[in-house]
Amino acid sequence: MNRRYHITTFGCQMNKADSERMAGILEEMGFEWVDTPDGADLILYNTCTIRDNAEQKVYSYLGKQAKRKQEQPDLTLVVAGCVAQQEGEALLRRVPELDLVMGPQHANRLRDLIEQVEQGNQVVATEPVHIFEDITRPRRDSEVTAWVNVIYGCNERCTYCVVPNVRGIEQSRMPAAIRAEMEELGRQGFREVTLLGQNIDAYGRDIPGSKPDGSHLHTFTDLLYHVHDVAGIERIRFATSHPRYFTERLIRACAELPKVCEHFHIPFQSGDNDVLKAMARGYTREKYLRIIDTIRRYMPDAAISADAIVGFPGETEEQFENTLRLVETVGFDQLNTAAYSPRPGTPAAVWDSQLADAVKSDRLQRLNHLVATKAAERSQRYQDRIEDVLVEDQNPKNSNQVMGRTRSNRLTFFPGDITALKGQRVAVKITDVRAFSLTGEMLEPALV
Repeated sequence: MNRRYHITTFGCQMNKADSERMAGILEEMGFEWVDTPDGADLILYNTCTIRDNAEQKVYSYLGKQAKRKQEQPDLTLVVAGCVAQQEGEALLRRVPELDLVMGPQHANRLRDLIEQVEQGNQVVATEPVHIFEDITRPRRDSEVTAWVNVIYGCNERCTYCVVPNVRGIEQSRMPAAIRAEMEELGRQGFREVTLLGQNIDAYGRDIPGSKPDGSHLHTFTDLLYHVHDVAGIERIRFATSHPRYFTERLIRACAELPKVCEHFHIPFQSGDNDVLKAMARGYTREKYLRIIDTIRRYMPDAAISADAIVGFPGETEEQFENTLRLVETVGFDQLNTAAYSPRPGTPAAVWDSQLADAVKSDRLQRLNHLVATKAAERSQRYQDRIEDVLVEDQNPKNSNQVMGRTRSNRLTFFPGDITALKGQRVAVKITDVRAFSLTGEMLEPALV
C-alpha cells in the first residue's frame, strides 16, 4: 500500500505555491494525498511567522501529532516554511519528535531531505542556498488557476518584517524558465496564472546584464511582455508589489497587455509619513497616492487591494487617523488588516514604544469597519454590469451555483453546472452586490 501524506499550509500565497511543489515531489516519491493529518504516514506543516497567532497554532497542531508519534514511531513529522527557518534546531529541542525542519529555500530539495530521514537521521535544513530551478510538477489545488514563482526572497529591511530573515535574499528565476512553466500550464488546460514574488517589482535586479544606459535588462515589466502571448493562458495576475518600485512603465504595460487583469495588490502599511519612515518602507503617503492616481488614469475601473498594519510601536491616535484618511481617500476594493505583532529578530520588536493590546485591537476594529463600508461602496459599480467571469469551482455552500472571479478579482457566484462550465470564461450579469462578493446570472451565449 502506498504511503499517505498530508500538508497543512499557513500564511501567504508563496507558502501555498511552495506546498503545491512539495506535494508534487511527495507524489513523485509514491506518496498519496489524504484529507486529514490523522490518516497520514507523513505530515508536513508549512508554516508562517508573519504574526504570532499563526506561529502558536503550529505549535498546538504539532503537540497533538508528537503524541501520536509516540504510539506510531513510523510517522514522519516535517516542519517547513518560515517558523522552521526562524527556529531551526531550537524547534527540535521544543518538539524532539520532529524528523525534518526545513526553511522555504529548501522546498525543492524535499526528496533528498526525506531520503536522509529514511536513513534514520533527524535533519535541519536552514542554511542559505541558491534555489535551483524547479523541475517538479506541483500538485495544483486548482485545475483552472495556478501560481508561478518568479522571484524568491526579499532584500528590503522593513523594521517589522521577518521575511528577509526567513526567506533569504532575492533570487530571480530566468525569463525562459518562467515562460516554459507557463507554456506547460497552458498545455495542461490552466487558464489563469498568478506570478508570485515577495517583492515582485524587484524581479530581475539580480540577473546579470544591463542596458547601455545602466538600467536593468530584465525588469518585471519586461517579463510581462515576455510571457504575455503564452498559448492557453488567458489571464495573468501578479503579487505582491512594493510602492517603492511600482513604476508608470509597469502600469502602462498592464493597461496595454490584454491578458493582464486590472487588479493591483500594493501594500501601504500606514497612511502616516513618520510611521512609514519608522517602518523603513522607503516611500511617502504622497507617493503612494500618486501611484493609485496613475493606475486610475490608465485604468479607471481597476481594483486596488492592499495590506495595512495598525498599532505599530509609537503610533499616535493622529497617525492612526492618517491611515483611516488614506483608506477613505483611496477606497480599496479589499484590504488585509492586522494589528502589529512583534517578530523575533526584527528591529521594531525591541523598541520600548510598544502599544497596549487594547489600543491595537480598538484601532483594528475601527479600520475594519471603514474597510467594509468602503468596499461595499466600491461594489456598487458592479450592479447590473456584465462581467467576464472565469469559472473555478462549485460554490461549496450551494451545489446549484458555480463560482469564479471577475478580472478585478471579485468572487462571483451564479447558477450553473460545474461539469460544463469549469475553466470557461462566462458573461455574467450582476444582480446582487456585497462588500467582497457578487451574485449574477449567466447570459447566453455562455462563453465570452
